[in-house]
Amino acid sequence: MDLLHWLDVPADWRRMPAHRRRRFVRESLGAYGFLLPTLVIIGVFHLFAIFFAVYISLHKWSILKESYVGLANYADLLRDPQFRHSLGVTLWYVVGTVPVGLVLALGVAVLLFRPIRGRGFYRTLFFLPYVTSLVAAAAVWQWMYNPDYGVLNLALTKLGLPPQRWLLEPQGVFQLALAPAGITLPAWAAGPSLALVCIIVMSIWSGLGFNVIVYLAGLGAIPKELQEAARVDGASEWGVFRHITVPLLSPTTFFLVIIATIRAFQAFNQIYVMAPNDPTTQTLTLFIFQTFYASSRAGYGAAAAMALFVILLLLTILQMRLGQERVSYGE
Repeated sequence: MDLLHWLDVPADWRRMPAHRRRRFVRESLGAYGFLLPTLVIIGVFHLFAIFFAVYISLHKWSILKESYVGLANYADLLRDPQFRHSLGVTLWYVVGTVPVGLVLALGVAVLLFRPIRGRGFYRTLFFLPYVTSLVAAAAVWQWMYNPDYGVLNLALTKLGLPPQRWLLEPQGVFQLALAPAGITLPAWAAGPSLALVCIIVMSIWSGLGFNVIVYLAGLGAIPKELQEAARVDGASEWGVFRHITVPLLSPTTFFLVIIATIRAFQAFNQIYVMAPNDPTTQTLTLFIFQTFYASSRAGYGAAAAMALFVILLLLTILQMRLGQERVSYGE
């Protein structure tokens, strides 16, 4: 009975005429036939890949499988200072891209939602970076950050400011900011390196268009009557935005927080193009890549990949638990 319910079989299946049963079976087989290619792709390239990665992570595996080592790879990860460093760099990257990117996107979306001249053009302009090839965009930004002939240092020189090393600067931004005052911070308080901040800026620019479009859709779903009623009652524009717009945008923000966090943890292309050999920009994805391919330690790299999968899974569950309690659907 549970299987029939799961397959969406009508409750009066046994009392249905034969021709209706045959028609239901034909329609169901047609529906599952359309779903079959997607199910095969998901099964082979997602589910099978995940289980095979778990299998590899339990072995000492280079080019060929050598021996079963159980959880030894995972135990080595916990003791690996390079893995912990990469996790710390990844957390800085996530903290730098997700909150700043969403706040900036919300501000742009509110401005582009207003009836201004050329609104369609500006919306397209902000969305272009998202559809631009990430590798090509990263190469352009790498040229802009070049300390010798990049346009950013050229602009600083024109303004009478000292040029920066940008992607070549391993020092933390907090330490760089306080260095002129003669203040020296410990390594744990120095903050993310300037090189990582440069990549964060590029990533925010690249993902801004997607966040803006989603926020625009959320703004369009808010009933105008609520905002107009608040203005009639004497609420200021800031009051309308704070007490009506932001709460009713909470489902959109909740969705974007989860998507942006997953995307930030999985960032690879722009980091690999802009600063592939800098330890201060080595996120978990670069650690996995270098372990799996450069060092030919497939088993250890698969263990690191599964660790990233578990981190993302637990973090998403935590976000779902905490976020759903604070989401307002305007009911």
